[in-house]
Amino acid sequence: MTTGADGAKATFFQRFLLPGFAFKGFVIGGGYATGRELAEFFLVSGPWGGLAGMLMAMVLWSLICAATFAFAQTFKAFDYRSFFAALLGPGWVIFEIAYVLFIILVVAVFGAAAGEIGAVMFGFPVIVGTLALALAIIAATALGNESVERLFKYATPFIYLVYAVFMVLAFTSFGDQIAEHFAIPAPTDGWALGGLTYASYNVVGAVVILPLLRHLSSRRDAVVAGLAAGPLAMWPAIVFFACMIAFYPGIEAETLPSNFMLEKLNSPLFQLAFQFMIFTALLESGVGAIHSINERVDHVLKARRNTTLSSGTRIGIAAVILVGCIFVADRFGLIALIASGYTALAYIFIGVYILPLMTLGIVKLYQHAATPTVEV
Repeated sequence: MTTGADGAKATFFQRFLLPGFAFKGFVIGGGYATGRELAEFFLVSGPWGGLAGMLMAMVLWSLICAATFAFAQTFKAFDYRSFFAALLGPGWVIFEIAYVLFIILVVAVFGAAAGEIGAVMFGFPVIVGTLALALAIIAATALGNESVERLFKYATPFIYLVYAVFMVLAFTSFGDQIAEHFAIPAPTDGWALGGLTYASYNVVGAVVILPLLRHLSSRRDAVVAGLAAGPLAMWPAIVFFACMIAFYPGIEAETLPSNFMLEKLNSPLFQLAFQFMIFTALLESGVGAIHSINERVDHVLKARRNTTLSSGTRIGIAAVILVGCIFVADRFGLIALIASGYTALAYIFIGVYILPLMTLGIVKLYQHAATPTVEV
């Protein structure tokens, strides 16, 4: 068994799969759990244009995750403050401002989606589903890294299984419609921009999951885990997108395309299982986002006061952030949050994260590798 960067024994799962599964957890909740994001960024380019945009986003995820993981492992930067201090120097504060806004936005999206699911499935007021998600996030983040890792470890097989069953049921029920609608002539304009925009705001998930990279034992581990992250995160989305094409173009207007398709399957039991899977994916994403904030604070406490963040303080930080996000979710709603907020933040992260990482970050990695080790 190999030793990770934290000095503890690291398993194959922790070194090569956990980073990709954690990234997947963030992306599914923030990127396509409800199908709304796929409609917003890919369906507008038609069936084939949307698919091309998704493949482009997947490749970008793999490359950027590989660079992010390698940089974090090399400079032992396992929280976003340390990471961007190493990458940008004093400019790290620019990223932090954008990142906090991003966390507020995405957790608000998660809350709005959970509220919509509760309303559609059970007739609850929207705020009930939002509060249920907030309480689950607080509970999962209270105990720190080990609790978060267990969530990603056990939730991933369930999520993958539900998507696989959905694919079988969808292709069995309306596979002919999928094939027919893929054959519909449709303009593919904007597929590259859609793929770039979608990849840019979702790839910040690689920063969100930095605390879970401490098991990486080498730069090779980091690169392999990063390259695997793109396909691990994207394959359920491609399956889901293909199923959505059966109802193209009308499905573009649905607030919850996932629920629209589930009703077409006419299987109440599976519909309930799928919605629970979406809630689990939203929980994974929300936990990753809040945990990254907690770990950033914990790192400062260790450096300045030689103490760690208590469970009570973790709960307090999570509660304060989530209360603000619940207000945003209730005020603006799911569609408006995705349509307006995600695109703006995508361009910000291109400027303060992606471009610096893929230029300055690569140079720093090369220089670090070229620096000879002096034995004393």
